[in-house]
Amino acid sequence: MTQNPPGLIERAGIEIIPESERTAKPRDLFWPWFAANVSVFGMSYGSFVLGFGISFWQATIVSIVGIVVSFLLCGLIAIAGKRGSAPTMVLSRAAFGVHGQKVPGIVSWLTSIGWETFLAIMAVLATATVITQLGGDGDSIALRITATVIVAALIVGASVLGYHAIMKMQSVLTWLTGAVTILYVILAVPSIDLEAVLARPDGGIGQVIGALVMVMTGFGLGWINIAADWSRYQKRTASDGAIVAWNTIGGSVAPVILVVFGLLLAGSNDDLFTAVQADPIGALATILPLWVLVPFLLTAVLALVSGAVLGIYSSGLTLLSLGIRIPRPSAAAIDGAILTAGTIFVVFFATDFLGPFQSFLITLGVPLASWAGILIADILRRKKDYDEQALFDARGRYGAWDWTSIGTMVVTSVIGWGLVVNNFADDAPWNNWQGYLLFLIGGKDGEWAYANLGVFFALVLSFLVTYVARAGRIRRQEQV
Repeated sequence: MTQNPPGLIERAGIEIIPESERTAKPRDLFWPWFAANVSVFGMSYGSFVLGFGISFWQATIVSIVGIVVSFLLCGLIAIAGKRGSAPTMVLSRAAFGVHGQKVPGIVSWLTSIGWETFLAIMAVLATATVITQLGGDGDSIALRITATVIVAALIVGASVLGYHAIMKMQSVLTWLTGAVTILYVILAVPSIDLEAVLARPDGGIGQVIGALVMVMTGFGLGWINIAADWSRYQKRTASDGAIVAWNTIGGSVAPVILVVFGLLLAGSNDDLFTAVQADPIGALATILPLWVLVPFLLTAVLALVSGAVLGIYSSGLTLLSLGIRIPRPSAAAIDGAILTAGTIFVVFFATDFLGPFQSFLITLGVPLASWAGILIADILRRKKDYDEQALFDARGRYGAWDWTSIGTMVVTSVIGWGLVVNNFADDAPWNNWQGYLLFLIGGKDGEWAYANLGVFFALVLSFLVTYVARAGRIRRQEQV
């Protein structure tokens, strides 16, 4: 395996990282995950979670459990990066086959594109809202176009530079965004009305589970398809437990604090609760004094850019894993063009923001959860490092197609889609096909309809089927 010469732009694509370049330590994983999740956007989830009609204490438990468990799952998949020193979607070939991996690969690519576009949209909307508060014209087409171009340029530029530049950028952004976020919390504390927060009534078990699913898909499960991309520079001797721990801590610690604080804010102010639904970041700025709006805007945008950079970097790698033969920087640039187009469409033409976001989370969340269950079971079953050459050879030990994994993903996804309700369905009749199995648990108007059990079903059943059904195959692969 040839060694990539050091330089400003990372040239490594989906190939195995040479041993001489695997110098990262488990604690290094803290920086990209923390920086990508320390955004004040985490506070917006307070409004999203309370929107399920649950109490503050129920929402707090749901948020903590959902965030920590979902990033723990990311940590388990990050183990594969250490064992194989390749991107997540290449390592997934061991479970799906070299060609079969293209099935979940397409889902992963769409998910990454969707997430990075979503973060870019929020950055543009936040810019417009803050400019309005400062006395400017936030609805100006010129302003929104300028904001879109700047945000897209920052995201694409960093992702084209690659892993080493991103890791340095994330470590700097961690301190910057963390400091301003703490300042925001201090200034926003007077807006909390504990009496109003604690007066919110409890919700039913179905509402609680629905909120839990949304938190898991919005945090860890939203990143799970790229988890090994950031651990592929780890030494093969690194501790699996340390990799899981640092991944989980880095991803969880900031969101847990931010979401709970967001619950306090949203539960105190019904107007803020409603405004967050349309403009998650900008609405949070409305309770700040004018003098802090500029640093708030800059750090909020940089935090969103930080998260989007991780997504576009990995979506470029996923594009290469699907068989597109272009340099990694070019793949990132292509995805950047798609991100820019998507941002322009939503910012200038779409009438609703939260609806499409929830639609995106649920529709792709089901097959992504199924894939995650399959890969986690595969990782836990394996005792040895991956066969590097076989990951790129359909005639190798992993084969071309693993029909057990593909069939499991298809079947559990079909069942999972039948047990979810897409919140965007009322405004988009073409999306009404989901929820066709809800008659089994009370129908689309029943208490369990919005629990979105299909996500849990796809994750857990895929894990159990794979852990049992592929045990022998994995054992034979490791004996070759």
